[in-house]
Amino acid sequence: MKWYPSSHAGGYRLGNRDTRRMDQRPNSMTEIAVTREGSGPELLLVHGGASARATWHALERLSARWTLVIVHRRGYSPSPAGRHDFQLDALDLEPLLASRPHVIAHSYGALGTLIAAARSPELVRSLTVIEPPLFSVARDDDEVARLERMGNEVLLRGLDAEPATLRAFLRLAGSPGVHDDGPLPAKVAHSVRRAHGGVLPGSAQPDLETLRVARIRSLIASGGHSVALERICDALASRLSAERFVVTGAGHFVQSTPEFSERLARHLAATD
Repeated sequence: MKWYPSSHAGGYRLGNRDTRRMDQRPNSMTEIAVTREGSGPELLLVHGGASARATWHALERLSARWTLVIVHRRGYSPSPAGRHDFQLDALDLEPLLASRPHVIAHSYGALGTLIAAARSPELVRSLTVIEPPLFSVARDDDEVARLERMGNEVLLRGLDAEPATLRAFLRLAGSPGVHDDGPLPAKVAHSVRRAHGGVLPGSAQPDLETLRVARIRSLIASGGHSVALERICDALASRLSAERFVVTGAGHFVQSTPEFSERLARHLAATD
């Protein structure tokens, strides 16, 4: 296993178009770390609120056929410190599209992924999105609005969020060991502090029409545990003309199920 700064992918020039966009970064910005495992066509894996290892460990067996390019978002070791910010995520991800990978993203990480993919759709071999908090695609849905309010409360107030709301949101997000009372597990409290002050996902507006027109083979997956997330995934699949996949039993971490691994492998093989 090796990790490299994100510039390992280098720039990629298509005709007269330079897709690096690195000039948009603040000059003081350091690069994120990327772990590479396996061989073959690249799978670019972008985690959300959980760590990269916690998010993608169940997909390790895919390294026998594909190279797993595992992104460590800002704020997650060994990448530099940073808050949740989907716009900065998009800038970090754009250079990693140079090799035209399959792109797979989970939760908050899907927001920056969709933005980066829409800027260079010709560099995306296929797209898989798992339970994104893309509230803008279902703005008029009451359940979606309720989930957005819950998430905003946690991002804006952190551990000072209304206790019942905080714990309900953490359980929906798949945090282990969260009960109705008593102290939060130390790792869960750390994750709340890390997310506190992040950019609210409701302001994400990726160019979905560009992705649809590009006819990227896309798969939208969910876990059947949240009405709001199901409706977001349904709406996103409709906007992208994407395939839709629901597998229950793992909550927010759909990718940890054997059924997801099998479905993903078929999705990838159809595009290679």
